[in-house]
Amino acid sequence: MTTDALYSTPVRAIDGTEGTLAPYEGKALLIVNVASGCGLTPQYEGLQKLYEAYADRGLVVLGFPANDFGAQEPGTNEEIQEFCRARYDVSFPLFAKIVVKGEGQHPLYRHLTAARPEAWFSPDSTMRANLEKHGLGGGEPGDILWNFEKFLVDRNGRVAARFAPDVKPDDPALVAAVEDVLAKD
Repeated sequence: MTTDALYSTPVRAIDGTEGTLAPYEGKALLIVNVASGCGLTPQYEGLQKLYEAYADRGLVVLGFPANDFGAQEPGTNEEIQEFCRARYDVSFPLFAKIVVKGEGQHPLYRHLTAARPEAWFSPDSTMRANLEKHGLGGGEPGDILWNFEKFLVDRNGRVAARFAPDVKPDDPALVAAVEDVLAKD
């Protein structure tokens, strides 16, 4: 998928409005598969803070709910939106629930995982080992590992970085990558 195709990818806002990613062309994007019932769900707070801190410089956080891991996002789009607003005061764009892994994978996630097949893990991460201990590891190379995996897309639509689910939004490596992308035209 070309960068032009990235922006023409069909998406549906959480309110059901059909569209594409075209309104975000020229912005830096942090695309995250989110879930309301996950141990990582408190990352919503950090994602909101990151969005507020960098929105005026051109960063947009885009949340894509998915129920692909442990059925941790079983709600309707309306329930998800209400949860995010009431619990975490989320104001960044949320989209309708999609599939991010396996059969039925949304074209956006096919593009993201093909462009950046491996996620960056912090040196002290135990995420992969914990998932494997519970029989949840493996999968195909490039697969999304769990909820809250993060893709950083530069202003030109190129996938600049991919961060493991347990990399928090305020992790120095993620913040540095955001700063780097925003510093470039």
